[in-house]
Amino acid sequence: MSNTNRQKIVESVPQKGFFGHPKGLFTLFFTEFWERFSYYGMRAILVFYMYYEVTKGGLGMDKTLALSIMSIYGSLVYMSGIIGGWLADRIFGTSKSVFYGGILIMFGHIVLAIPGSVSMFFVSMVLIVLGTGLLKPNVSSVVGELYSEQDNRRDAGFTIFVMGINMGAFISPLIVGAVMDYSFHIGFGIAAVGMFLGLLLFTYTKKKNLGLAGTIVANPLSSTEKKKVFTIFGLSVVVIAILCAILIPMGLITFKGFVNLVTILGVLIPTIYFVVMYRSPKTTAVERSRVLAYIPLFIASVMFWSIQEQGSTILANYADERTQLDFAGIHISPAWFQSLNPLFIIIFAPIFAWLWVKLGKRQPTIPQKFSFALVFSGISFLVILLPAYLGGSDSLVNPLWLVLSYLICVFGELLLSPVGLSATTKLAPAAFSAQTMSLWFLSNAAAQALNAQVVRFYTPETEMTYFGVIGGASIVLGIILFMLAPKIQGFMKGVR
Repeated sequence: MSNTNRQKIVESVPQKGFFGHPKGLFTLFFTEFWERFSYYGMRAILVFYMYYEVTKGGLGMDKTLALSIMSIYGSLVYMSGIIGGWLADRIFGTSKSVFYGGILIMFGHIVLAIPGSVSMFFVSMVLIVLGTGLLKPNVSSVVGELYSEQDNRRDAGFTIFVMGINMGAFISPLIVGAVMDYSFHIGFGIAAVGMFLGLLLFTYTKKKNLGLAGTIVANPLSSTEKKKVFTIFGLSVVVIAILCAILIPMGLITFKGFVNLVTILGVLIPTIYFVVMYRSPKTTAVERSRVLAYIPLFIASVMFWSIQEQGSTILANYADERTQLDFAGIHISPAWFQSLNPLFIIIFAPIFAWLWVKLGKRQPTIPQKFSFALVFSGISFLVILLPAYLGGSDSLVNPLWLVLSYLICVFGELLLSPVGLSATTKLAPAAFSAQTMSLWFLSNAAAQALNAQVVRFYTPETEMTYFGVIGGASIVLGIILFMLAPKIQGFMKGVR
């Protein structure tokens, strides 16, 4: 976006009105609050809905299949952000992308809220994946447009925005989990209402609060390009529909095959990104060195997210079947454990931020922080195998073991997630700045694509081996990364 357009946008936004920040931050804070409320509320009960018996209101899927679907779903959500970013940059603009994304998400939850078949379940997943891809990356972009590049409120503004994300993610599993035993569909309906409230607030406050923010298409398609793109898109949809109609009944396209395809894409797409960036004539020698430094950080990120994202699959199943849910006279919904991650982030993020400021130049380097994150994530899995080691795999375990596991993993997340976002902006080649940010999110997509294969190995009989091998692998990788940290730091060419 040109500096002239950026200046016009900033001048059109009321610069005071929300805790000393632009008024538009109010609109985006609560839009994202409700979007995350709907997403995490739905996600907190989705895996249970898939594998619970039909008599309990579920779909009666095979448990291992349900865990794989959950991982693939998470992977596709992050992959779809690439499409959402392109549509915003070339066709809709970020504001319209946020609105259209919210509409798709709401309808996805409405489809889930209506008792139906497995086929309707997959329709809802497609709607939510596409909607989240349109909304999530673009609402963050609009936040950045509220501030000039010199505005020292920008970092604080993003901090407030992230708090909105975590507040929505914390509250929704508590509410949706409370109604899960009565009806999954009521829970999904609550998620739909949440997204509707977000859309309502966005629609009625954007003109007054956002001004021109999100309305300017950064790199619009020409008339000729539009015709070509729409033709290719239309033909692709028709071809895919015909192939599915022919090959699915013949048994040539199966869900297992689809899972394998997404796993391959999860590894292949980031690899292509790295090769293109490194070999591009637009990438300078210094930038090539930084791309090489980014590769081990990306691999470490995949390892970390592989463990962290199992909070909504393996650990959710563990909460449901291996945990004592009647505790101190209170019945705990297994979905409530999904609120622990955002709760701990809300509590500890300010402490970590203060710590880095306090340490200043004495703080660990980026590779060292990533290595510590891997050690924490590994320990979080080793903690979970201790109850089975101490009391056997047949007895129900104290829920505090799960609380401890989530807490330790959050320490790792606070060492890796914000640091990774910052490192990505610093190490990205100038010609690929936006695409490198997409690459960062693809580390999560790759992790969940790999999880779709890994979760198949989890059974009550393999529980200790499963947690031990994955947790141990993360710790070993963390130690190797720590040893290589000085070398990686050298490739960063001055970036700390």
